[in-house]
Amino acid sequence: MGRATDTLPLSVPQVIARRHKQPGQRRHEDQCLLREGLNAADSNEQRQNGLKMVDQVIWSKKMSNGVRRTPVSAEQARLYNRQIRPAVLDPNSKVKWTNTSHQPEYLVGEEALYVNPADCYSIHWPVCRGHLNIHSGPGGSLTAALADLETIWSHALQKLLEITLKDLKYYRCILLIPDICNRQHMKEVVNMLLVKMGFSGMSLKPSAPADPITTVAVHQESVCAMFGSGLSSACVVDVGDQKTSVCYVEDGVSHRSSRLCLAYGGSDVTRCFFWLMQRAGFPFRECQLGNKMDCILLQQLKESFCHLDQDISGLQDHEFRTCFPDSPVLLYQLRLGDEKLQAPMALFYPAAFGIVGQKMTSLLHRSQGDAEDAHDEHFLLTTQSKQDQSSKATTDRKLFPKPAGFEGETDMCDPSEKGYLTQDLDLGHAQAECLVGGADAEETLSALLSRKTAMTQFEGKALGMDKAILHSIDSCASDETKRKMYSCILVVGGGLLFDGAQEFLQHRVLNKMPPSFRRLVENVDVITRPKDMDPRVIAWKGGAVLACLDTTQELWIHQREWQRFGVRMLRERAAFVW
Repeated sequence: MGRATDTLPLSVPQVIARRHKQPGQRRHEDQCLLREGLNAADSNEQRQNGLKMVDQVIWSKKMSNGVRRTPVSAEQARLYNRQIRPAVLDPNSKVKWTNTSHQPEYLVGEEALYVNPADCYSIHWPVCRGHLNIHSGPGGSLTAALADLETIWSHALQKLLEITLKDLKYYRCILLIPDICNRQHMKEVVNMLLVKMGFSGMSLKPSAPADPITTVAVHQESVCAMFGSGLSSACVVDVGDQKTSVCYVEDGVSHRSSRLCLAYGGSDVTRCFFWLMQRAGFPFRECQLGNKMDCILLQQLKESFCHLDQDISGLQDHEFRTCFPDSPVLLYQLRLGDEKLQAPMALFYPAAFGIVGQKMTSLLHRSQGDAEDAHDEHFLLTTQSKQDQSSKATTDRKLFPKPAGFEGETDMCDPSEKGYLTQDLDLGHAQAECLVGGADAEETLSALLSRKTAMTQFEGKALGMDKAILHSIDSCASDETKRKMYSCILVVGGGLLFDGAQEFLQHRVLNKMPPSFRRLVENVDVITRPKDMDPRVIAWKGGAVLACLDTTQELWIHQREWQRFGVRMLRERAAFVW
């Protein structure tokens, strides 16, 4: 979050601690690293099989100097680590629990993370895997998630950006949303910004009339990542903490058929790294995935030790410190081998995460419609199809008049009767064209159907990141588009910030690329740090650029318009198919 004129945004963990309303109320805490699907009967077996595949890949590839990797015995690291005892650096840690003596109603961000578990506060993360965190537990309703999000954003605006809520009427807001999102939830978030938080946008010019100006614009993360990187077209791979998304963006447009979302990210790598360190005799034996302080430490260890550089081989010695409230500062020695490479490689072999029974891959499906919007894409597609049929029927009657007395069916190709409207919008348009386009249009429809079938075959399965990129590219219609995607792969987000990630991903894509494209693609360019910027802020930087463009004037949604027309304004003003 930040002003468009800021060099860098502020980063605030989207976590909130709410004080219990009643004495003795049961404490609830949304988990950071633990997730559903890890306790299934075959979860451990799947994890071990995934790690075996990772090991096979590691040992099958030589280092850049042509030498085989040095064999490392896991038992060697385990024997060393098990005998390690921590050294006390400071008997009193300078890290303190958040002071709750004044009993604040809520605490946000870092303060919420450091609330003492003994205090009467529940911990909520309102966003999970790119969506609002809706679940059956306390604080898991849509209303509660929106209230938490509003509180976190309002707090950040007032305390960190020093913008009072009553002054929000002088500000415009750009909201970045995932390419695959729950439209109903996004509608509620826009309503929260415009109506509840009050981005009402009074004019700043004293001489201007006191009428509100348009204030909120909604845009996609992938498109804004392109704006921030300065590229015109690329396959955008956004690797976050809990989800990874892939799509093709060209000239400011995200191609619908290329979008997919994977339900894993950097936090899953952290958890996998912890398991691997435990297998190697991790000397901090009290560490638990259910403890948020330990989760913060594990995240730091992953960022410090893990890599994707296959030239690093053999056992290496490391050290780390534990610095927790009400505890001494301890120094640990740690010896690790391939564990540092195995954990991030799980992004390419997600079976190693051990997640069973969860939907791991999502595709973009057509909206189910909204009662507030009578002219949504269902209506547009239906009317377009009927108009095309009517035009064709008129043309046929003029060119081929019916013989006298002939009684035949007048609506042989009604797409609604044949179930055509069950496909995505792009496919529906192709079918409408098929009604009037002859053989060429039929070939287009056939190609779209075949790609649609290929994409739906893996929906829900755990695809590796490289395979997801290949499937996304293969979903594009033309070979020229596919060539552009292979030529430029833009990686943003903070989930792949490992040394050697650029070369590793480039090698994976090159090896798995269909042979027919190796002649067409001169080079697979993987960009992980566009303009030498932190990839975690690229999308925000693109949103800041977007806010300053003249063309953005057409995207702003006015508070008064929203109150009158509701979600229809998103369909009319969004720079993409809502």
